[in-house]
Amino acid sequence: MRVQIYTGSMQLVARSGVGQAILHQRKMLTAAGIDTTDRWEETGPIHLNTVFPDSVLTALIARKKGRKVVYYGHSTMEDFKRSFIGSTLLAPLFKRWITFCYSLGDVIITPTEYSRSLLQSYGIKKPIYSLTNGIDTAFFAPSPKARIRFRRKYGIPDGQKVVISVGHMIERKGLPEFVLMARRMPEVRFIWFGHTPLSAVPHAIRDAVANAPANVSFPGFVSQSELRDAYCGADLFAFLSQEETEGIVVLEALACGVPAMLRDIPVYDGWLRNGEQVYMAGDVEGFVQMGCAILDGSLPSLADAGRAAAESRNMASAGEKLREIYRREHIV
Repeated sequence: MRVQIYTGSMQLVARSGVGQAILHQRKMLTAAGIDTTDRWEETGPIHLNTVFPDSVLTALIARKKGRKVVYYGHSTMEDFKRSFIGSTLLAPLFKRWITFCYSLGDVIITPTEYSRSLLQSYGIKKPIYSLTNGIDTAFFAPSPKARIRFRRKYGIPDGQKVVISVGHMIERKGLPEFVLMARRMPEVRFIWFGHTPLSAVPHAIRDAVANAPANVSFPGFVSQSELRDAYCGADLFAFLSQEETEGIVVLEALACGVPAMLRDIPVYDGWLRNGEQVYMAGDVEGFVQMGCAILDGSLPSLADAGRAAAESRNMASAGEKLREIYRREHIV
């Protein structure tokens, strides 16, 4: 029996964390010795990762055929807010929709205990498990050669410090604060990787991008290989997101050994701690002060501890935990 990983609408999420999570699931299951397919199966469990209408229809058909449905809860009402034009206004409707979608699953898997608690608060009655999206720590790993490639490609001179961030160009991901940091630290190069059509975001975000200082650049979406080089070549990963269900890019950065500074939000409770694996702050003033201290060496490096935190969520470990969920819920 094989597990089907449904890939309909993949083209819509391929450049997002959800798209990466879909790819990670195949690696997890392979590591756990479970065969996978993306073709329609008449029997066997099916993984669903999106809340688009095609996934709902697929869930209904699968249930009618007596197949087990594993629905991944990547999205919450809380992380839908402050993203695209009108998202905050529509958030309550989005909550009702995703509650309906996830409830079609025989089991729901979400990346962290924090996101699990949110989904439970929605009144979902199905079993909900927390399981990391996982990280390929063989691919995302420290590399001096990758550092050289990155700095050469972006014309970064020896000695100049580089701060990067990764994600959609939206308010929730902390783009305005990233730009404000750059304005306060003109001697440092700031690079934001990721693309979002600016027509889909509020004016404040378009204005922040258009009026960013000269030390900020927006290369857009890049391949996984180039992103790995960026992690290895940066001196600080500043992920200032206001809300996450896990943050795959955080795992990628930690796996590559780059010092990380995060916004202090509940999703990291229990697996990342300020001053242990990462540094955390809560506002622009804190980001600037802490970022400067990390870059000038006033704060000790946490790179090794960060790498260990990523290793604890590698594909083999996550695959074993996924297989255990399957056994407990009689999925396979």
